[in-house]
Amino acid sequence: MAENTSNKKIWLASPHMSDEGYEMQYVQEAFDTNWVAPLGPNVNEFEKELAAKVGSEHAAAMTSGTGAIHLALKAAGVGKGDIVFCPTLTFSATANPIIYQNATPVFIDSDYETWNMNPKALEAALEKYSYKVKAVLVVHLYGLSADMDKIMEICSRYNVIVIEDAAESLGAYYKGRHTGTFGEFGVFSFNGNKIITTSGGGMLVSDDEEKIKKVRFWSTQSRDAAMHYQHSELGFNYRMSNVVAGIGRGQLKILDQRVAKKKYIFEFYKRELGQLEGVDFMPINDWNEPNYWLSVMTLKGSLRPLDVIEALEKENIESRPVWKPMHMQPFFAEYDYVGGNVSEKLFENGVCLPSDTKMTDEDLERICRIIKELW
Repeated sequence: MAENTSNKKIWLASPHMSDEGYEMQYVQEAFDTNWVAPLGPNVNEFEKELAAKVGSEHAAAMTSGTGAIHLALKAAGVGKGDIVFCPTLTFSATANPIIYQNATPVFIDSDYETWNMNPKALEAALEKYSYKVKAVLVVHLYGLSADMDKIMEICSRYNVIVIEDAAESLGAYYKGRHTGTFGEFGVFSFNGNKIITTSGGGMLVSDDEEKIKKVRFWSTQSRDAAMHYQHSELGFNYRMSNVVAGIGRGQLKILDQRVAKKKYIFEFYKRELGQLEGVDFMPINDWNEPNYWLSVMTLKGSLRPLDVIEALEKENIESRPVWKPMHMQPFFAEYDYVGGNVSEKLFENGVCLPSDTKMTDEDLERICRIIKELW
């Protein structure tokens, strides 16, 4: 009997293991050799393979992208009294590590051209805060690259360190170069909803070998090279396990396939929904090769994102609003914000459509049919 797919659950983005079973090969090897405890061959190889994939010299595998951002800030020398610029249109995991380091975030608006940090607002903020700024956290939102030439030029003039939060953009390029490799540090996430996953985990990349070695040291509880347990610095329990890294090695093999499917999903939506009145989609620039992690639609007119979200939810289909800007969040309300209202408008008008790489054409047609019925 044929399966009834009329009310089949469709996720926004869920884990998608390889058809070839690459992940289980590495995980099985970890079990067969009893390398199930933290660290081991899979961790070492995953670091090398990820660094080679994106074109970075060195990498440190972590338990999360958040932990990677935290130690990137620490390696950049960020501490109490320092200011760190952060896009307001992002997930809180970008901003929280600034607080971990007892530093002060200042939030920067987006622009409509990239949906990422507005270079003009960034320069205005640097003019305002000048020498107090220690680092700039750049996010590549939804797999769209920020305008890195402008941002790097501005940050170079003001002599501030750039850290790229590329958690959502693994496999995306800016002018032929992988996102996450322009700043002194780049951060990737392997959370369950990302384009590839290790169930949970992250990676810090850098061309600075000594900084990466230091991050590995901090992330393993800062245990000194002594026979007994000795600690001369504050440590963290942030290192990825050998089993999890095995999943990552298998997933990395099919990253290009996942990017291709994400692009297919985006183009399907744009073709089917792009002609509806008031509908637009996230910007794709000539110099930007996104990974299309999530397909995001914006609305103008009487129909609101919540209308779309609720209509899909009634049919067992998951979608989400665009990230709520950090300067609008209760916890971060006390911190300064530089810019206009672009990020607020994107939050107000945007909806993240289902972008799960396991979706079939039938699933996509079902989603589009439900949305079209709202017009």
